Amino acid sequence: MQVLGPAEESFDTQEFPCTAGEFVEAHGSVELELPNGAETLSDALSCLPSDEQFRTREDARLAVCNGLGEAAIGRKAYSDRDPSCPGETGHDRVSL
Repeated sequence: MQVLGPAEESFDTQEFPCTAGEFVEAHGSVELELPNGAETLSDALSCLPSDEQFRTREDARLAVCNGLGEAAIGRKAYSDRDPSCPGETGHDRVSL
């Protein structure tokens, strides 16, 4: 699943540079479907001051990714690569 899929058009149609406030005003209602819920672009960018500058579409994309909450995390604290913590019964190591 592409989390930012519905927002791609927002990044493509916005003129850059722009402020976070301008971006939210134009595209804030776009909803992103996340593994554990949904958020709007406005929700994701709410932690930024409205005068934050996005010079490029990539700046805006990274700001949205960084601002997504826990609903964007599939299985929180999951990793099939980390060793078990001391005192926990974990998985057996397998040599490939």
